[in-house]
Amino acid sequence: MERVTNEQNFKVINTSQLLTEVKNFKAEGYRLGQACATVVGDTIEIIYSFDKAHVLKNLKLVISDGEEVESITGDFWSAFIYENEMHDLFGIQFNHSVLDYQGKFFKVAEPTPWKPKK
Repeated sequence: MERVTNEQNFKVINTSQLLTEVKNFKAEGYRLGQACATVVGDTIEIIYSFDKAHVLKNLKLVISDGEEVESITGDFWSAFIYENEMHDLFGIQFNHSVLDYQGKFFKVAEPTPWKPKK
C-alpha cells in the first residue's frame, strides 16, 4: 500500500480574524477536527484543525495571557468541549460560548494549572 502524506497547513491569524476564517471553513464543508492550546514562553498558542476529504488545515492564534477569544461554537457546536478545556487548564476566556461550564468542566487540583507563569 502506498503511503500518502500531505504537508500541514498552519495559517497564523489574530483574534479578530478567527470567526471569519471559521465561517469560511464551514461554508466550504470542513469539519472541526480538534482545538488545543499550549504555552510558548509568555504566550499561549491555540490551534484549530479542520478536515475535509482527508485534507487538514489549521488556524493558529498566538494570544497574551488575559486576552479574550470569541467562541466558535456558533459555527461548530462541538467546540464547546475544547473551549471549556482550554478555559479550565489555561485560563483562556471564550466569549459568547453556546455552552460555558464557567470553569467547572474539569475538576483540577489548582485553577488553570497550565496558565503561563509570570
